[in-house]
Amino acid sequence: MTIRTYGERDRGAWDGYVMQNPGASCYHLTGWKDVIEESFGHRTCYLLSSGNGGKINGILPLVHLNSFLFGSFVVSLPFFNYGGVCADDHRIRERLFAEAADMLRRMGISHMELRHAGNLLPGLPVKTSKVSMRLPLPGTKEELAASFSSKLRSQVRRAVKEGMWARIGGLDELAGFYHVFSRNMRDLGTPVYPRRFFGNILKTFPDRARICTVYTKDGLPVASGMIVGFRQTMEIPWASSLRDFNRYGPNMLLYATVLGFACDQGYRVFDFGRSTPGEGTYRFKEQWGARPTQLYWHYWLRKGRSMPEINPHNPKYGLAIRIWQHLPLGLTRLIGPSLVKNLP
Repeated sequence: MTIRTYGERDRGAWDGYVMQNPGASCYHLTGWKDVIEESFGHRTCYLLSSGNGGKINGILPLVHLNSFLFGSFVVSLPFFNYGGVCADDHRIRERLFAEAADMLRRMGISHMELRHAGNLLPGLPVKTSKVSMRLPLPGTKEELAASFSSKLRSQVRRAVKEGMWARIGGLDELAGFYHVFSRNMRDLGTPVYPRRFFGNILKTFPDRARICTVYTKDGLPVASGMIVGFRQTMEIPWASSLRDFNRYGPNMLLYATVLGFACDQGYRVFDFGRSTPGEGTYRFKEQWGARPTQLYWHYWLRKGRSMPEINPHNPKYGLAIRIWQHLPLGLTRLIGPSLVKNLP
């Protein structure tokens, strides 16, 4: 077994391995390496393992984040729900992990976070506080709609009665999406990703990524989400709505539209994204019929380090969040990207 770093000549073989390995996620594709590097300027180190014949039998994508506020650490993959090590068997997984740990130890990195949808590295420190909410999809959107409760269907109809309508597109929908997303992030007290990040996703994955936006009858975007398809699953990693219009249910029309679109496109599972059990977003996704799938975020920690808590629930960030919520929207769009690039 040979372990080495990825080179551009490996792109075809790497992506070929991702497409044939049942444990791989969309975010293992090399296009996401390009998106992260071009959008945030982060250094990446992608490790691959090959057998005696040179055929790839395991991969581990790593992204280095380094800031004065949060320190120097590695994530696979930041900004997304999945990533981590992907290999043919546990022996190769453990070799790739050990190789990465040795490299990070020499670099002085504080910790490594690997985001898995299964307990792939048992025995390591692990967080299990998050789940992904997934809904099996029927063959048609009509069957799907029939499975919804009468209350849910009524909430979707409310938006339509208010004259709201939805449209699915690509780069042509980016402006509406970012208008809604950036304002929602400000209201939540979270720095916003740069607009080019989403533009790069749409350009890199024109056949996988789409944006669905709900508009008022006057053409104002009030709810929007980005959807990404891979194999049998469609995921909505980012979705937002404007609070001033939430009583009219634009978010309900948004999800009804993308779920119907997923059925039309032949997807068999809809992934609503990660949630914390019992919180509001969990209950929102649960009403559509989604059920939790446990996520496992495994860690390598430098000696003497504890598992990091770089998230909005950490009390030490409470004051910063409250201040951010009251900043002008234009200012948050200007300075937010330089901060959020190191928030995994």
